[in-house]
Amino acid sequence: MSALPPNWVWARVGDLVELGPKNQADDETDAGFVPLQRMGVNYRSRHSLEVRPWGAIKKGYTHFMDGDVLLARITPSFENGKGGIVRGLPNGIGAGSTEYFVCRPIRDALLSEYLLAHFKTPRFLHYGEQVMSGAVGQQRVPKNYVLDSQLPLAPLNEQKRIADKLDTLLARVDACRERLDRVPTVLKRFRQSVLAAATSGKLTEEWREEVHAGIWGTVSIEQIAEQVFDGPFGSHLKSKDYSETGVRVVRLENIGWLKFIEDKRTFIPHQKYDSLQRHTLRADDILLSSFLSEEVRVCLLPVGLSENAINKADCFCIRLDCNRCSPQFVAMRLASKSTFIALNEQVHGATRPRINLGQLKAFNLDLPPLTEQAEIVRRVEALFACADRLEARYAAARAQVDRLTPALLAKAFRGELVPQDPDDEPASVLLERLRAARAAAPPKPRSRRDAGRQKEAQTAVVPAP
Repeated sequence: MSALPPNWVWARVGDLVELGPKNQADDETDAGFVPLQRMGVNYRSRHSLEVRPWGAIKKGYTHFMDGDVLLARITPSFENGKGGIVRGLPNGIGAGSTEYFVCRPIRDALLSEYLLAHFKTPRFLHYGEQVMSGAVGQQRVPKNYVLDSQLPLAPLNEQKRIADKLDTLLARVDACRERLDRVPTVLKRFRQSVLAAATSGKLTEEWREEVHAGIWGTVSIEQIAEQVFDGPFGSHLKSKDYSETGVRVVRLENIGWLKFIEDKRTFIPHQKYDSLQRHTLRADDILLSSFLSEEVRVCLLPVGLSENAINKADCFCIRLDCNRCSPQFVAMRLASKSTFIALNEQVHGATRPRINLGQLKAFNLDLPPLTEQAEIVRRVEALFACADRLEARYAAARAQVDRLTPALLAKAFRGELVPQDPDDEPASVLLERLRAARAAAPPKPRSRRDAGRQKEAQTAVVPAP
C-alpha cells in the first residue's frame, strides 16, 4: 500500500458503513421513490424522486434514508458511476431499485460525501468492472468487493474540509462543462446559417454584382441528374452475403451530415457484386439517406471508393451532370435546413419517417451558374474550416475538463487537496473506537437464511495503491 499523510489510515469500507439497512414507518407515511434512472452519475448530481405512500414501496424495493450513499451494482450503470447521496426524501425515508447498494456511513466516523468520492474514483470503478459476474447484460458487482475495498481514511475534520473543497472545485468543473456543451449546438447553427446564406444567394450577393454573374434558375433533381437510384432490396442483398473483403457496400451508417463515416465497413464478394453492378458508385456521386430525423444526411462518395462500392437499400445515389452543376454545391443545398423542412412534409412512416425515390427526383432547388456555384462552395468550405478548427479546440478542452474530476479525486485521497491539521484526531484512533464499540455491542440475531448458509461468497478486493 502507498504511504498516507500523517493521521491517515487504510480502512475497510465494510468497517465504516452499515450495508442495506431497513426502514420502519407507517404505511400511510409519504416516502421518496428513486428508481435507477433518476440517479445521477457525477459527484455533484442530484437525484429526482416520486412521492409514494411507504406501504406501496416497502416491499420489493431497497430501503434507504437521507444521508445514505447509493451505488448502482449492475452493468452498465456501475461502470458509468451511477450513484449519489440520498437527499430531500419525504419524512427522510425512501426506497428504490434492488440494483442499489445502500451504504449508511457510521456517524462521526465517515462522511457520506467522502465515501461517495471513493466510489467515484476511476480505480474503484475499474477494478469493480473486472470482478463483475453474471449473464451478459446482467452482470453485477459482488457485495464483498464494495465492503472489502480499501479506503484512505482521513481524520473526520479533514474529511469535512476535503468534501467542502471538492464541492467547490467540482462545481466549477460542472459549470465549465455546461458552457462547453453549448458549443456543438452553436457550431451546428453556424453551419446551417452559412448554408442558408449560401443557397439563397446572400453569401455571394456582392460577388455576383461585381462579376455580373448570370441569373439563378429553378430545376428539379431529375433535370440535373444523369441517374438517381437506390441500392438493391430484399433478396438481392442480405446480411449473409457480407464478407470480410471485396467490394464495399455503403450503408446508412456511412452517411453523415456532409461527411462520409469511414469506420463503418461492410463488403460483399466479387462474385456477388457481378449481379449488382448497376448499383456501382462513382466519383462525385451524392449519397443521401432516405430516412429523415432532425436533418438530411447527405455526403459525397470519397474518391478512394470510386468504382469499388455499391449502395445499399435506403441509400439514394444522385449522379449529376457535372457540366450543369457542382456536386459539392448540390450536396450543400440538400443538407440545408430548408431542404429538410420541404422534404419532411412529404415523409411517410410513423416509426422511421422516410422519403421515396420519386419525391427526391421531383425536389426543386435554385441553381446559380457554375461559376457562382464554385464560388459558393469555396466560401462555404472556408467558413466550415473555421468551424472545424473551433470544434477541434472544443474537443481538446472537453477532454481536459473530463480529466479534471479524476485528478481532483486522486489529489483528495493523496491528502494533497487541503492542508493537514496536526491537531485533528488521527483516523487510527477513530478506528480503534469503532472496534471497541463493535466488540462491546451484543451480537445481532442471525436470520434463518444466514444460519443456513454453508459458505461465504468469494471476497473480491480492490488492490490498494
